[in-house]
Amino acid sequence: MIDTLLRCVATLAVFLVLPLVIGQTEHKVMAHMQGRLGPMYAGGFHGWAQLVADGVKFAQKEDIVPAGADRKVFQLAPAVSLLPYLVVLLAIPVGPGGFVGQAIDAGIFFVLAVMGIGVLGSLMAGWASANKFSLLGGLRTAAQLMSYELPMLLAAASVAMAAGTVSLPGIVDAFHWWWIPWQALGAFVFFTAGLAELQRPPFDMPVADSEIIFGAYTEYTGLRFAFFLLSEYAGILVVSALTTVLFLGGWHGPMPDSLGWLWTLLKTFALAFVVIWLRVTYPRLREDQLMRFAWTGLIPLALIQLALTGIVKVAIS
Repeated sequence: MIDTLLRCVATLAVFLVLPLVIGQTEHKVMAHMQGRLGPMYAGGFHGWAQLVADGVKFAQKEDIVPAGADRKVFQLAPAVSLLPYLVVLLAIPVGPGGFVGQAIDAGIFFVLAVMGIGVLGSLMAGWASANKFSLLGGLRTAAQLMSYELPMLLAAASVAMAAGTVSLPGIVDAFHWWWIPWQALGAFVFFTAGLAELQRPPFDMPVADSEIIFGAYTEYTGLRFAFFLLSEYAGILVVSALTTVLFLGGWHGPMPDSLGWLWTLLKTFALAFVVIWLRVTYPRLREDQLMRFAWTGLIPLALIQLALTGIVKVAIS
C-alpha cells in the first residue's frame, strides 16, 4: 500500500515539475535561436523568473465563458486534455528493477489508447465554444488525429514484434544496441506522428494563430488556457519518453544500472530539445500537405519498417 502510494506521489511530482521545465527550456531556446529579448529579462539573470511571471499572469486573468457556449463541456475540456498524460506517465518505466509507476503487461496498447483520450479535450473545446474558428480547429484536430494515429501504432507494433512483448519494461529489457539502425525508420515515424498528435510545429494547423486564432482554444482565458498549454508540454514529455523507451533503449547506457534513470531522463530531454528546435526552424505545413504526408509518407514507411522487422526476426530465428 505504502509502495503504491509513493509511486503515485513520485509520478505526480514528475508530472507537475518536468513539463514546466520543458516550458522554461522552450522559452530560453527560442530566445537564443531567434534573438528574442523578452524571455531573457524577467527576474534578472537569464530571465529565470519568466515562467513565474507567466503563471502569475494566467492566474490574474478573468475566467470567461462565452454566452452561447456549452458551459459544462467548455469547462471540462482542459482537464480532459491534461489528465490522460498523467495516467500515461504511470506506465512509462524510468529505470531497471521495477522503477516504474505501475508495470502493465499490455503497456503499449494502454499508453496509446490513453493518449488518444487527450485529443478529445481539443474536440470538446472546439465544439463547446460556440465559435466558428474554434469549431474549425476542432475539426482539424479530429482529421489530424485519425491520420497520424495509424502510423504511430504501426511503428510501435514493429518494435513490439522485435522484442516479442507489448510490455514497456519488457521491450527495454530485450533491447540491443544494433536495434537502433534496425528500427530507425520506425523511430522516425513514431516521433513524427507524436509531434503531429500534439499539434506541434510544423504540424500545428489546428491551432494556427495567424489563421484561426489558436483554433479550439480561441475562447479560453486564464488558468483554463494555461491547462491547455501545460497539456502540450506534458505531451512533449510523454512522446519523448515513449520514443526513448521504445527505440533508444530506455535506461541502457555506459553507466551502471543504478544510474539508468539518469540515462532515461537525458535521452528524453534530448528529444524534447529536438521538438523545440523543430518549432523554431520549420514553417507550418498546409492542411493538404499535412494530410498527404501522413497517408503517402509515414504510413508506407511504417509498413516498410514492419516488413523489415518481420524479415529480420525470421532470419535470426
